[in-house]
Amino acid sequence: MSEIEVGGDEVSKIAKALASQTRWEIMKLLQKKGTDVSRIAEALNQTEANVSAQIKILEKAGLVKARYEPGAHGVRKICEPAVEKVTIRFRQ
Repeated sequence: MSEIEVGGDEVSKIAKALASQTRWEIMKLLQKKGTDVSRIAEALNQTEANVSAQIKILEKAGLVKARYEPGAHGVRKICEPAVEKVTIRFRQ
């Protein structure tokens, strides 16, 4: 995993992504180990559709990366953190 340093408009993108309690809980779950959307949904007592939407926001912010693997009933979306640390820069 990597570290990112953000400043300017990037800060608001990261902050908005982490402002949701559900997205924060997803990030905490993924720190332990990467897992698929259905298990995240089960752990958070959320629907898979809602978890997928939340993960998409985290992906767009660069906080989560996903890959697809074959599963028992089709394809599974496996998610893991894209970064370990985010640093906010206030000055150039």
